[in-house]
Amino acid sequence: MVKQSIFGRIAQLTRANVNALIDQAEDPQKMLDQMVRDFTNSIAEAESAVAQTIGNLRMMQDDYNEDVENARSWGNKALAASRKADEYRTSGDTADAQKFDNLAKVAIQRQIAAENEAKGAEPTIASQTEIVDKLKDGLNQMKGKLSELTTKRDQLIARARTAQAQQQVHDAVKSIDFMDPTSEVGRFEEKIRREEARVRGQQELASSSLDAQFESLEDLGEQTEIEARLAALKSGAGTQSAIGQGATTDATTGAPLTTGETTY
Repeated sequence: MVKQSIFGRIAQLTRANVNALIDQAEDPQKMLDQMVRDFTNSIAEAESAVAQTIGNLRMMQDDYNEDVENARSWGNKALAASRKADEYRTSGDTADAQKFDNLAKVAIQRQIAAENEAKGAEPTIASQTEIVDKLKDGLNQMKGKLSELTTKRDQLIARARTAQAQQQVHDAVKSIDFMDPTSEVGRFEEKIRREEARVRGQQELASSSLDAQFESLEDLGEQTEIEARLAALKSGAGTQSAIGQGATTDATTGAPLTTGETTY
């Protein structure tokens, strides 16, 4: 009963479902810290109770040792009184001899009483010694459990912090999703794409306008040639094209020259 009363609360803590308690707790770290504090306080209470039990045992052992010493002392006194009585009896002093024999008897009585006290305490001392040994073993086991709990607490807290950090990184990466058209970066990219498309459209429009200008120049050159040939026809210079005929024009008038004519 003594052992059970001392270790009862700690045994309940040891058998507790730690995972369930952590799941129900809003802050697992605070829950684990509280468990370590409760376990530490319970061990302190157990140490106090064990110390008191050990103290009681030591008192009984002191009383036992005192009884043993008293028995030895009264035995010596009984022996001394008996020898003294023998000396007086040898010398013929029967009165003193009887007196010391009576003292020896008293000493023997007290010796027997002390021996009985010591013998009566032996079973109790043996039982208490066994209890103290078990209490010490239990206390050492509890300290080992506390060490395991503390280590487990530190490991779980480290794992919880790592998981929290990973979640934060995941959330941060998720919040900056470059492929998400609804994100700020996506909208900004779309705006740039529209601006680039507008610039390409302007460039294409400008290029088309330049091509049209060159085409108009080509049309103007062709129209000029047509007008020149029409003028040549009207002046009687001929109707055939000068292409491939080696035709030349007069350096002064600009009129075509016939074959064999030379301008000086």
